[in-house]
Amino acid sequence: MTHDHEHDHGHGHHHDHHHPRRGENGGGAGVSGYGLAPVGHNAAGRAAAQWQEPHRQGNEGQSAPEPDFDLVEASFAETFPNASDPTSYLRLACIPFVGRDRDGRLLRLLRVEYEQATDVGSLTPQLGGTALRHDPLPAALVSRRKRLRFAYFDGEGVVRLSLAETRVLKEEADGVSDAP
Repeated sequence: MTHDHEHDHGHGHHHDHHHPRRGENGGGAGVSGYGLAPVGHNAAGRAAAQWQEPHRQGNEGQSAPEPDFDLVEASFAETFPNASDPTSYLRLACIPFVGRDRDGRLLRLLRVEYEQATDVGSLTPQLGGTALRHDPLPAALVSRRKRLRFAYFDGEGVVRLSLAETRVLKEEADGVSDAP
């Protein structure tokens, strides 16, 4: 059994669709019987457990940020270094080898960089002076950071872009250098 209705997702447009009622898919087995929690207004405040196509916003023609994009980026960073054919992997991920940014600069991809950092200490300024106090962090406060960047050459130097920034590049045919 489903229920049909119109509702607003909070970004200015309405649409009609239907959703299965809670517990319909195999006696509480979740969405499509795979044990995933219901999404949307049926989720009772839970985050989406599946990939969803983002809704369009207003008249700008730009999509909302993709749900769980940080997980997409983490998956890319985790699997790219082990790809048997990195060039094909980049093509599959729709990463332009040559593209134009919003400022019109022509960018050519040089490398994919993945940085990992683990913070194991902290610096605290001492009162009344310029000295700093260093303290090792206990295990519970150790933080790990990862950063994925795409290094492009813009004709003058290297420009590093995030995965999200590469996705807005306008792909260009690879041609002769713009250098005079």
